[in-house]
Amino acid sequence: MVQTVAVIGAGPSGLTSVKSCLDEGLQPTCFESGPDIGGVWRFKEKPEPGRANIYQSVVINTSKEMMSFSDFPPPAHFPNNMHHSEVLLYLRLYARAFGLLQHIRFQNTVVGVRQTPDFTATGRWEVETECCDGRRESHVFDGVMVCTGHFTTPHLPLSDFPGIESFEGKYLHSWEYRSSEGLQGKRVVVVGMGNSGGDIAVDISRVAEKVYLSTRSGAWVLGRVGPGGLPQDLFGTSRMDALKMKLFPSWANQMMEKKLNQAFDHQLYGIRPKHNFFSQVPVVIDDLPARIISGRIEVKPNLKRFSASDAIFDDGSVIHEVDVVVFATGYDYSFPFLPPDLQGKCSPGPLHRLYRHVFALGQAPPTLAVIGLIDGFGAVNLLAELQARWATRVFKGLIRLPSQEDMMKDIEKESATRRKCFTNAEKNPLQVEVLPYMDSLAVQTGVRPNILQLFLSDPKLAWQVLLGPCTPYQYRLIGPGKWNGARRAILTQWERVQQPFQSRRTEPEPPTNMSYGLIALLSGTAILAYCFYKNHHFYCFYKNLHLYLSSFFS
Repeated sequence: MVQTVAVIGAGPSGLTSVKSCLDEGLQPTCFESGPDIGGVWRFKEKPEPGRANIYQSVVINTSKEMMSFSDFPPPAHFPNNMHHSEVLLYLRLYARAFGLLQHIRFQNTVVGVRQTPDFTATGRWEVETECCDGRRESHVFDGVMVCTGHFTTPHLPLSDFPGIESFEGKYLHSWEYRSSEGLQGKRVVVVGMGNSGGDIAVDISRVAEKVYLSTRSGAWVLGRVGPGGLPQDLFGTSRMDALKMKLFPSWANQMMEKKLNQAFDHQLYGIRPKHNFFSQVPVVIDDLPARIISGRIEVKPNLKRFSASDAIFDDGSVIHEVDVVVFATGYDYSFPFLPPDLQGKCSPGPLHRLYRHVFALGQAPPTLAVIGLIDGFGAVNLLAELQARWATRVFKGLIRLPSQEDMMKDIEKESATRRKCFTNAEKNPLQVEVLPYMDSLAVQTGVRPNILQLFLSDPKLAWQVLLGPCTPYQYRLIGPGKWNGARRAILTQWERVQQPFQSRRTEPEPPTNMSYGLIALLSGTAILAYCFYKNHHFYCFYKNLHLYLSSFFS
């Protein structure tokens, strides 16, 4: 029986893992190599090898309601898309609220994780740590949760760029980038149009003579600001939207691409990709179109090679006298402290064969879980939290994993689905469809909301769960870890969204969006009618219809 658990890393994944252990009555000890919590959200003036890094201007792509932990809504006055310093403050508030700090040992680097000699019988692990003074200690734990993320090891494929060895300018990976200081008046090439590449290109373009953004395949660009000026990720992310996407994928994709091209024509701007919107995580940048239209950023094709201080591209065009090149070419994930048989990245390496992206095959009993090694459209916080809640219940024996054969079949099935849905499935085996993945863990943990039951008991809440953004609080309505504040958190989420905008109060306009309400009314009546058809209970149908209509018109 697992009782003591080593948690490696005190970023968002590590913090929620510590809390999940405490919620299940386990005894966590978190080892953090740095002097503070936060992981990637702890800004460091100088890059620290082996740790994730961010630059000064970083603002989170996901709005606060969508990136929150499920039982800890962000303060209402916090901005919707927080600066990295505010994200770190939120993590501090979370850690203090649940008493997590006392379980963390700072400046303790895990240098080795090995099975004990009696592992087959006990499932225990020997964890070796190194303190800041070089002193090493060995500890034995019943379970281990690896929460170090996948932004620690820069991927810098210099061999793909002939001539780089004789390049006369300076080059660096985006991991090293801190700010645009020192780039005033420079000619800069940014290689890669992911979120980091686009963001850094925009940041540098405010001071540089010219920025050239080189992209091999282009990207769909989505702004943070959505309809009515509200956060973009609160729209199109409901359970109803997921259902429409599942039933009518081509139509949903066409509508999304049409919407994006109405904001600015991706073909005209030279960044339209060949893949459709939903087959790859989009780039979330507000200012890129404005920097392109003003000539501060020029989009270029794939960078082919260097010659002295020149950058030469696939179309034959040349940029002379390049001063700086920033390679935003992604990361390799690395876990050097794990046993050799768990370190392989290349397929069919074990870390490509994690059941539900958490438990490695061949590890029996299952007492080592990888938390937060996952990618999708949105923040990792809720994904990691659901993984941790599920994993701790597996540790306790409350949830039994399938057989090795069945887990392998599940992994192969998911891999096939990923290859079908995503264009970069082979390069990014961590990518998932976020809502289906979360629900799959929630079902096993017993915390997925029952919408039909909600319509019969609490129609006002049911409409928010079905038609509103799928915020994390939905996974605290029922089951293990149920939180009494979840209902209120869902019903007040739009108030928290609106509050930061109210620094200057104006008279509100009378509501005019009756068409939305009418659609919701008709849809609700249809669903309740279906309940009546299935249950053949007229009084139940009448009573709940009355409750629904009362809540709708109240």
